[in-house]
Amino acid sequence: MPSSSKGLSVGVDGIARCFWCGDDPLYTRYHDTEWGFPVRDDRRLFEKICLEGFQSGLSWITILRKRQNFRAAFAGFDIGKVARFGARDVTRLLGDAGIVRHRGKIEATINNARRCLELIDTEGSLAAYAWRFEPDPKHRPRRLTWDALKTMSSTAESIALSQDLRQRGWKFVGPTTMYAFMQAMGLVNDHLQGCTVRARADKGRG
Repeated sequence: MPSSSKGLSVGVDGIARCFWCGDDPLYTRYHDTEWGFPVRDDRRLFEKICLEGFQSGLSWITILRKRQNFRAAFAGFDIGKVARFGARDVTRLLGDAGIVRHRGKIEATINNARRCLELIDTEGSLAAYAWRFEPDPKHRPRRLTWDALKTMSSTAESIALSQDLRQRGWKFVGPTTMYAFMQAMGLVNDHLQGCTVRARADKGRG
């Protein structure tokens, strides 16, 4: 169980982790090897934005368990390929029980792929664009405690990212969704103080 003051839990392996990953092996592996580690690959960044959109109203573990199905359904989140999806693909995806069959989210993913190609044309890459929204360390808590994190479901940077993407025509990119994206892709390191993964996630920064 998590400590109410620290937001940590100790697994059966004796490792202290952020409590949200619990003891599910898939979730624990995601926490230990992906979440919070800096990513600068356009395909991975695009995939995460899309999956965060699909998560809306659901738990992340639900999406994580379906991630391989999503990758197969959406051509590995190859931005160019998804941008060429049409009405037949929407119908195919609505019939795919391995993913979340939500027409609005499916159509938003295709739309966002097209908008992403436009963004890459103007900004050089999705990574170059996304990392412009990395917060100034001065604006981050000196010690990231559970109490501090609870106040940060969105931030000035995630609001700015959300607003800019919406102006560019992206969908399902609200401020809270974009902060979850920033957490997952390492634009911020929100592993709590005392989590054994925090220092490893920090090594890829800078």
